[in-house]
This record gives sequence, C-alpha cells and structure tokens, in this order.
Amino acid sequence: MSFFKKLFSTEKKETLDKGLEKTKTTFFSKLSKAVAGKSKVDDDVLDNLEEVLVASDVGVDTTLKIITRIEKRVAEDKYLGTEELNQILRDEIGALLSETNTGEATEFEIPKDKKPYVLMVVGVNGVGKTTTIGKLAYQFKKAGHKVVLGAADTFRAAAIDQLQVWADRVNVPIVRQQMGSDPASVAFDTLQSAVAQDADVVIIDTAGRLHNKINLMNELTKVKRVMQKVVADAPHDVLLVLDGSTGQNAFEQAKQFTAATEVTSLAVTKLDGTAKGGVVIGISDQFQIPVKYIGVGEGIEDLQVFNKYEFVDSFFK
Repeated sequence: MSFFKKLFSTEKKETLDKGLEKTKTTFFSKLSKAVAGKSKVDDDVLDNLEEVLVASDVGVDTTLKIITRIEKRVAEDKYLGTEELNQILRDEIGALLSETNTGEATEFEIPKDKKPYVLMVVGVNGVGKTTTIGKLAYQFKKAGHKVVLGAADTFRAAAIDQLQVWADRVNVPIVRQQMGSDPASVAFDTLQSAVAQDADVVIIDTAGRLHNKINLMNELTKVKRVMQKVVADAPHDVLLVLDGSTGQNAFEQAKQFTAATEVTSLAVTKLDGTAKGGVVIGISDQFQIPVKYIGVGEGIEDLQVFNKYEFVDSFFK
C-alpha cells in the first residue's frame, strides 16, 4: 500500500531487520500453525490469528482492532486465501499505525526553537534507561549538538557511576553529586551548567522506582519545578523507557508511570533479545504517547528512531 516507502539507509534497515528477527520468526511460525490445512480465511483462522497476535504481545485492544479490519476485508472479498494473509496483515497493521501522527521520524532531531532542549528520562531500574541516555547523547552529539548529562538518579550509586561511564565513552560533560543528594538540586545544577556552556541538549536521568507512586510523583514534580527556575518551559520532553522483552509488563509500566507523571514520549528497548516485539505495535496504538525510539541491539548505533513504516516493513519482510 502507498504508506510503505523506503526511508532508512540500507545499513540502518539491516540493523532493524536483524533486531526484529526473533519476534518475526516466532510470529510467523505461530501464524503458519494457525492457518495449517486451511485455504481460506474463515472464522477459525481469524480466531487462531487473534490468539497469535495476543500471544505476540500486540495487546488485546489492538488485536481486536486488527481482527475487525480483516473481517471487513473478508466480508468484502468472499474468498480470501490464507496465502494472502501475510500481505493483508501487513497492510492493516500499517494502516492502523498510519492513523497516528507519530512514528514519522527518520533521524534524531530536536526542535530548533528550544535551547537548551531539556529531556527528562524516567523508567524503572533494569529497563535500559542509562544505556538509552548514553546512546541518545551519542546520536545528538553525532548530529552536531552540544550535550550535557545530569545524574539525578541519586538513589543508587551504581546509576551515577553507569552514567559517568557513558559520559566518558561519548565524551560529553556530566553534572553529578553524591549518592543520596537531592535529585532536584542535581537537575538545577545541570541546567545552570548547560546554560553557561551554551549547550543544545540536556538529558536528565531520574530515579527508577515505582513502589510508591506518590513519592515518585512528588519527586518528579519537584525536579520539574526546580528546572523551570533555570529554563522556564523545561522539561520539553519526558521520555519513558520500557523494556520490550517484558511484553505485557511494559504496558503495565506505561500505565503506572503515566498515572504518576506526564509522559510525552516512549523508548522501547531490548527488542533484539526477545520474541515480544509486537508490543511496539500495541503500545503505539494504545497509548496516546508517541514511541520515539527503539533499541534493536547492544551497539552504540543500535538505538533507532521509531519509524512505523520501516518497522512494519521489517516485521513482515
């Protein structure tokens, strides 16, 4: 269909294809079993397809939308062969995602009218939050921007040290204090330093704990309020990092975090090590929050901007 177009470089596309390999292999082996012995798309095939999509972590609500679309196609064309199912699925998932106004980017970009552009990163420990920050810093620096990191996850010494390792690796300045320091104080110092250095991008790491939503809410609200003393409209983006390999648990974390604070974009990591990549389709559709970045490998270049056209194309390649 017309909404599929080549946007990524060959190298970037190969990385995406490879990153989705496990998801794709598992999905299509389940799909083959779902249509085994059938020549036509009938109610049984659709029931089996529904199970395959839910089992692939696309999510119940999004699965039902996809099934409804395919039922409509079946009603219009009384005899749809199962051999056409791949193409129909590709078209309908692509069409579903094309209805959202997100997932259009092809490069790491920041608004030209925000300087410094302040990005606050949230997410539970272990989802790849620090790694995502490091890779973002690398991409923004590679694009010619001056980047400053802020280690406001002062709850764990390891978080501060890990961010320092990334700052050293990417060769960008970092503002840090001792473990146990006030996160808002670190954020304030980071923004002051960034303004003094005429930085383009500031990325603030925050504590990744959800055991007490009220505490998290209060802490993040305070961090935002203090940042606004330096940059009036900061943060410009609140990025929630989710571990794609946890499947439905990623949905749950998205619900919890969006209840605790305003989240404006999402990054879904660790897609290369899992068969649960369908979660990106569900999250893109279900949350009125754009998926901006996806992690499709361990290399420094393997954080990609999420482009829905390229994602669906790789998924069904």
